[in-house]
Amino acid sequence: MAEAPIHATILFSAPDRPGLVARLSGFFYELGLNILSATNYTDVHGDRGARFFMRIVVDLAGLASPTAHARLGDSATRSTMATAFGERIATPLQGEWSIGYSDHVARVAVLVTKDPTCLYDLALRQKQGELPCELALVVSNHAALEPVAQAFRLPFYALPVTADSKKDQEKRVLELVRKHDVELVVLARYMQILSDEFLRDAPPVINIHHGFLPAFQGAKPYHQAHSRGVKLIGATAHYATKDLDEGPIIEQDVERIDHAMGPDELVRVGRDVERVVLARAVRAHLQRRVIVEGRRTFVL
Repeated sequence: MAEAPIHATILFSAPDRPGLVARLSGFFYELGLNILSATNYTDVHGDRGARFFMRIVVDLAGLASPTAHARLGDSATRSTMATAFGERIATPLQGEWSIGYSDHVARVAVLVTKDPTCLYDLALRQKQGELPCELALVVSNHAALEPVAQAFRLPFYALPVTADSKKDQEKRVLELVRKHDVELVVLARYMQILSDEFLRDAPPVINIHHGFLPAFQGAKPYHQAHSRGVKLIGATAHYATKDLDEGPIIEQDVERIDHAMGPDELVRVGRDVERVVLARAVRAHLQRRVIVEGRRTFVL
């Protein structure tokens, strides 16, 4: 079986001006590299004025061509291509950019408490090839979900936390994240608030919560929603920041409900929405589709 072609995905943003698509696509054309996918958008409503966003997927097979060697010198590699892109394109255009490669498999840590719904869903999707990553470990503040992790042969660590032990517990979680070379942390119904210090030192963190129930704080939000007769319930997946539940939003969805549904039925519907929204957000991040701009995201 032939090896899968290796692609590079570039995320790029810069102040908007005429000719940006031509400048970016022209760079890869001059190297003899085929662009497999390109998506761009100009936002005129941002705080920094009109701003251009682009995602480009490039086939790297062309790096072996004489054209690439002529433009990059004798060493036409990923590294020299990235350096040239920064020097010739990003810096002159005042651009912000990043690059990733399809043969790099990101390692993900999943943090959970007692609800297994999202953990089951993420593990099944990863096993079926829907999430391009490796689930490196599962961490919990309880031991309840260890059998779930064992069923998928995932390393599991139970690290109980109290008000007095929170700092030490988070330090241990960070040590595990570093030990397992984790690049993304997913809070799959992890019912703990992460400290500013943890978020500062951790890789990106994606959280899921019942974002369409903002009036119902604390315990049993679906029961509160039922008592108020709500007509929609939903979920929001976002990057975690020091401001609780106010990080840049990646994905959202809702489901309509009616008066005939009891609290338990609302919980079931809510769980369905949460796991789908979380999976979409994690997949978008892993596929390098998300550009964060201030408190907003652009999912290309």
